[in-house]
Amino acid sequence: MTPRLPARRRVERDIFPPEEGEPAPGPPPRPGPSRGDASGGDAAPGLATSGRARRLWPWVPVGVHLVTVFYLSAQPDPLPELTTRLWDKGLHFVAYGTLGALLLFAVRSSGAGRVLAPLLAVAGASLYGASDELHQSFVPGRSCELLDWVADTLGGALGVALAALALRLVWPPASIRRASGRG
Repeated sequence: MTPRLPARRRVERDIFPPEEGEPAPGPPPRPGPSRGDASGGDAAPGLATSGRARRLWPWVPVGVHLVTVFYLSAQPDPLPELTTRLWDKGLHFVAYGTLGALLLFAVRSSGAGRVLAPLLAVAGASLYGASDELHQSFVPGRSCELLDWVADTLGGALGVALAALALRLVWPPASIRRASGRG
């Protein structure tokens, strides 16, 4: 049985709002940083404190990563000293594992749940991998390979799984016992 919360008391300001130009009843605002402003100073209004900004900022690393992958895919022989020493599929795996993890953080910050977010992140990494392979078919000296796309998808899935595990370790979900107030 959940405890019953007391009914909200109606106060004078709820019934009779202040007249225009009259100060609102209640305690004066406290000096110091505004809500959500950890800098303690004059942050640009609505920049870092709005919910929209908090949902959009995690997409910035995703965008940077996508642009980097696109740029490297447009080169006939990107990073030759690296690609001659390491297996091509391993590079795809790592690049898309990183993309999968970044996508998971971004999708979760946008409000997707713990079940939907990983699915969207893996699908996003896989679709971008497919579009990257298609893009490479138009670049001289590059080709579209099915195994590269498989490595992209598997890397994205592993990146998402590792990021989901990290999120779960850092912010474990509330247990039923804690949520019900019995423990």
